[in-house]
Amino acid sequence: MRHDVPAVVLDLSATGIGIVRSLAKKGIKVYAYDTKGKYEIGKTRFATCGSCPNPVSEGPALILFLTRLAQKLGQKAVLYAGSDDFVQFISKNRFVLSHYYKFLLPNHTLVEAVLDKRLTYELAIKSNVPCPKTYAINNEEQFEQIIHQITFPCILKPVYSSHFRSNIDHRLYKKAIVVAQPSQLREEYLFYRPFGELMIQEVIPGDEDCIYSVKTFFDEKMNLIGLWMNQKLHQFPPHFGSTALALSIRDQEVIQLATTFLKDIQFKGLAIAEFKRDPRDGKLKFIEINSRIGLTQALSIACGVNLAYLYYLSLTGQNPTPVTKQKEGVKWVYLVRDFLSFRQKQRNGEMTLMEWIKSLSGKKVEALFAWNDPLPFVRSFVSHMRNLWGRK
Repeated sequence: MRHDVPAVVLDLSATGIGIVRSLAKKGIKVYAYDTKGKYEIGKTRFATCGSCPNPVSEGPALILFLTRLAQKLGQKAVLYAGSDDFVQFISKNRFVLSHYYKFLLPNHTLVEAVLDKRLTYELAIKSNVPCPKTYAINNEEQFEQIIHQITFPCILKPVYSSHFRSNIDHRLYKKAIVVAQPSQLREEYLFYRPFGELMIQEVIPGDEDCIYSVKTFFDEKMNLIGLWMNQKLHQFPPHFGSTALALSIRDQEVIQLATTFLKDIQFKGLAIAEFKRDPRDGKLKFIEINSRIGLTQALSIACGVNLAYLYYLSLTGQNPTPVTKQKEGVKWVYLVRDFLSFRQKQRNGEMTLMEWIKSLSGKKVEALFAWNDPLPFVRSFVSHMRNLWGRK
C-alpha cells in the first residue's frame, strides 16, 4: 500500500490523537491542529502539531490557514475531523476545501440534520427506527404548552451540543440534565436557555451498559468498507456523558439496525450510530449519529478494524478490502474520566472501589497513554484535575 499522501487531522482531543497514532504507525506523515488550549494539551510526537483558528468563531481565518497549509504540502492531503465543530466547518466549506484536500462527507443537508438533534430524530422516525419521545422548544410559550405533556423524569439537552459547549462556562456544561419534576424543569430551562436552543426528551431507563455504538465507513458508492461496534460500560459524567469505559463486542441486531438506517439515509463517509436497549420492552432505541471517527479510535485499532486507515486508503484510491469482523472482549478506558466517574458514583452509593477495579480487568487499551508518547495523557490528567478543582 502507498503511504506517500500526508494526512491532516483537525482535533487534538483523545479522538484526534487516536487518529494520528493509527496513521503514523502506518508510516503516514501526519499534521494535527486544534484551537490553542486544546493544542497545548494534546500535542503529540506522532504528528507535526500546531494551533489553528476556531472553526466556529474564526471560519474565514481557518480557511486561509488550511489553504496555506495545502500549498506548503504541495499535494492534496487526506483531511480528518475529530469533533462536530470541525465536521460542520468542513461540510459548510466543502467546495473550497475540496480543491485542496481529500475528504468524504454526506451531503451538507444531512450533516446539518445530524448536528441538529431535532432533525436527527425526524430522520429516525421516517426510517421507522424506534427513538425516545422528543419535544423541541422554540420559545417560552411553547415550553409552557409542552410541560403538561411530559412524563417525568425527563432529560433537558441542547439541540446543538457543540455550540452549547462553546457558549457556556465548562464548569456548568452538562451533556444532558435529568429533571425529576415540572418545577425543576422550568428552573433548568430558564437557566440554560440563554446558552443555546434546548429540547426535552424521554428518559430511556437502564444502566450505561445498555448503550451500543456502531462505527462505520461507507465509501462514495455506499459500499461498506469498515464496521465495528462497542458496548458502553461507563460514561463521564455518569449516566449521560461521553464514553469512559467501553467493551468491544458484536451484536448483530444492533449492527443490522444501524447499517439499515445509514443506508436508508445514504450516510456515506465515517459515522457513529448509537442506540440504547430499553429494558421496558427490550427494543433498541436510537440515540444519535455523528459524522466522524469516534472517541474510541484506539479500540478500533485494538479490535482489528482501523477505520482511520481504511478511510485513508479509500480516499487515496487504493480500494481497501472491506473489514467488518472484529476482536471481541477488548476494553478501552479513558482512565482519568473513568476515575472521576467512579468517584461520583461512589459518593452516590452506586459503585464501590472493588467494583471499579474489577471493571478494569482484562485486555484493554488506554485512550491517551502510550509509553512512547506519554505527554498527552499527563497533560490531559492535569487539565481534568484543574477543571474538577475549578468546579469545586
